[in-house]
Amino acid sequence: MKRLINQRIAALAHSEIRAMTQACVQAKGLNMAQGVCDTPVPPVVLRAAAQALERGKNVYSRFDGLPELRKAIAKKLGQYNGIVADPETDVTVSAGATGSFHSACLALLNPGDEVILFEPYYQYHISALLAVEAVPVMVKMRVPDWTFSTAEVERAITPRTKAIIVNSPGNPSGKVFSRQELESIAATAQQHDLFAFTDEIYEYFLYDGRTHVSFATLPGMADRTITIGGYSKTFSITGWRIGYSVAAARWAQAIGAVNDLLYVCAPTPLQAGVAVGIQELPELFYRDLACNYGRKRDRFCQALAKAGLTPSIPQGAYYVLADASRLPGITGKERAMSLLETIGLAGVPGEAFFSGPEGRKFIRFSYAKIDSDIDDACRRLARLG
Repeated sequence: MKRLINQRIAALAHSEIRAMTQACVQAKGLNMAQGVCDTPVPPVVLRAAAQALERGKNVYSRFDGLPELRKAIAKKLGQYNGIVADPETDVTVSAGATGSFHSACLALLNPGDEVILFEPYYQYHISALLAVEAVPVMVKMRVPDWTFSTAEVERAITPRTKAIIVNSPGNPSGKVFSRQELESIAATAQQHDLFAFTDEIYEYFLYDGRTHVSFATLPGMADRTITIGGYSKTFSITGWRIGYSVAAARWAQAIGAVNDLLYVCAPTPLQAGVAVGIQELPELFYRDLACNYGRKRDRFCQALAKAGLTPSIPQGAYYVLADASRLPGITGKERAMSLLETIGLAGVPGEAFFSGPEGRKFIRFSYAKIDSDIDDACRRLARLG
């Protein structure tokens, strides 16, 4: 039969994250699988979006975003990240950070190009690479702190290597790459003339005194780094789909052309709401964000440990990989389903984030939940004994 789906799409697995969310709905459980971030949205962001709707900002924006949002992002990049960006040429607003990443992959990668990722990896990064027929190459990190060596990165490089992906703070590991680790990756990228795609959407979710280092600020990396971020997590607006990429103008032009083709633009009134949020929310908002999520992390990880599901303590972001070996089953999916059926708590099977068999012993949980849900999760875990 000639009418078959595209071979690239046939190779893509359905997201285990969404699959477990659906299973949780059917089981009427507590969903800690998907990072939906159901904490409250800052009121100033809601008001600004509503005002934009009422004032008629309901038509297309420019393909790369509203001017006030691009300017706000550029100012934030300079103040927080240390990245110098021209809002007219370097910033592209897209349909979420995943939209930004997909646009960058389509713009800058060719079929057969190899791209290095650190494992455990974010499943959507893999899917976007496969969709453009790039070839993912893994560098494995080791528990409990998800460490790796420069030699392992070097061994992963071949003449076909085009880029390397750095996700810090990381999903699903919660790893925050140290400056020393980033400098070693940067040296390798320069030596082998590689692009760096950095997913920095969790840049404000940092614990235990850690600071965020943007890869593009390292010597020699500004011209070869595609910095990807967004406000889905920071402002608890995952359904709004407002992300961005920042790159040198020649790369941004290509990324913007793809973004225009795929999305035309991100939702205009929601862009306006985010722009006001960036401009008006004080530094205290971001400090409180990290403190509040740090407390959620501590409470939930303590409950996991007491339940015998040993967590790899996250350094950032809002996910935790827990060792679920004690649960019934052989695969991560069997163990995750056992947990859902036993105590009504949904997590994502570790195989979604690992290329090898080691993933089967892990379950990933998201603690981007309101405090009453964290309390509920802890009570459920206590029932495991």
